[in-house]
Amino acid sequence: MAAEGTYPPLFTLKPVDAEIWIVDGPEIDFYRMDFPTRMTVVRLSSGDLWLHSPIAFDVDLLAELQALGPIRHLIAPNWIHYAYIQDWADALPAAETWVAPGVRERASDRGVRLRADHLLTNDAPPAWSGDLDQMIVPGSHIHREAVFFHKNSRSLILTDLIENFEPSKLPWHMRLFTKVAGNQDPDGAMPRDMRMVFDKPKLRRAIRRMIAWAPQRILLAHGRWYRENAVAELKRAFRFLDP
Repeated sequence: MAAEGTYPPLFTLKPVDAEIWIVDGPEIDFYRMDFPTRMTVVRLSSGDLWLHSPIAFDVDLLAELQALGPIRHLIAPNWIHYAYIQDWADALPAAETWVAPGVRERASDRGVRLRADHLLTNDAPPAWSGDLDQMIVPGSHIHREAVFFHKNSRSLILTDLIENFEPSKLPWHMRLFTKVAGNQDPDGAMPRDMRMVFDKPKLRRAIRRMIAWAPQRILLAHGRWYRENAVAELKRAFRFLDP
């Protein structure tokens, strides 16, 4: 049975648009708080699959994915989203792992085994440059997140830059915490503690670039994602920057 805070059915491909899906996963413990998890799957023009922030490994999900195409790219988009990368890499030795700045160091400090084949940069590699734009959001030496824009579906793929926890899915202490943190639906945003570690002018420029991509939707790792009005949601969530 799925936990109350998750988005069932879990471990199931859910279409977003042509060649892009989400898969909701079980909650993960993050500093004694349960966070729902979500993976984004893109089928590239090559037919290869690209997995953003893989959720807990599941054999049946693996088979469902492989029916779509070969899984070639496993993405750890920021320093706290790498927990299941190695499990998928163990099952898929031919897949390449791509990690954001800080992921290798975080895993090493915590004694976590991690095969990190490539470092994500501001430039999309040839394997997916025709399908996705990307950048490493500047302005923080702590939180360095790779964000992606799927061109054909006009989907912006974020991880923790916006969190949007629905209070109806939370226990009382998480409802209180997310309200104070500023990342509770319907006004989900960057958590207030994360805002403190960013240089605002640099972050503002990054948000303006995301707005310039003109996304239609925003896919999130945690909480309710935005099916429409993506530019308006970006402006709302980052209004503390006056972007």
